[in-house]
Amino acid sequence: MTTKPRLLLHSCCAPCSSAVLERLMPTFDVTVFYYNPNIWPVEEYQKRLAEQKTFLDKLGVRMIEGEYNLDEYLLAIQGKENMPEKSPRCFDCYRFRLEKTAQIARKNGFEFFTTTLSVSPHKNADWLNQIGEQLSTPQTKFLAANFKKQNGYLRSLQLSKIHNFYRQGYCGCQMSHAACVNKLENPPKV
Repeated sequence: MTTKPRLLLHSCCAPCSSAVLERLMPTFDVTVFYYNPNIWPVEEYQKRLAEQKTFLDKLGVRMIEGEYNLDEYLLAIQGKENMPEKSPRCFDCYRFRLEKTAQIARKNGFEFFTTTLSVSPHKNADWLNQIGEQLSTPQTKFLAANFKKQNGYLRSLQLSKIHNFYRQGYCGCQMSHAACVNKLENPPKV
């Protein structure tokens, strides 16, 4: 009997993890790492965490919860708070979360690590893969991916509907929340 390689999957939420887990579980022994100190406010963080736990319990997938420390995240993006979505602020946020993922993966003997973030059409898979490759070691390799390909995002929407997931209206950080609220309050003129 061949054992599957162990993979630590950074996850931002249940909806994004659903399609990614569906792809990875046949090949890897997956443990989810929920590490998202960027999420604001803390009530939103707790709501997404609860949804993630409920989903993983149904699948029988293990989860490690990272520490929620908004101040550490704000320090990681300091000076870029006013930059828009898909800017260097987001690059720094990706790096911040992937550095911790790589650290936990190495510490716990995982052979691979990756993230669900690339399933979103709002996330830059090239940046994620670049960061992951930089953090990769011979013992703990980054699994480069663009999970939105092959209808990954569409599949996450389908699975969200099947499982009746809570789907958030913004990425998670205070800046993306403010941008979302601004769009709702000031819709484009037609």
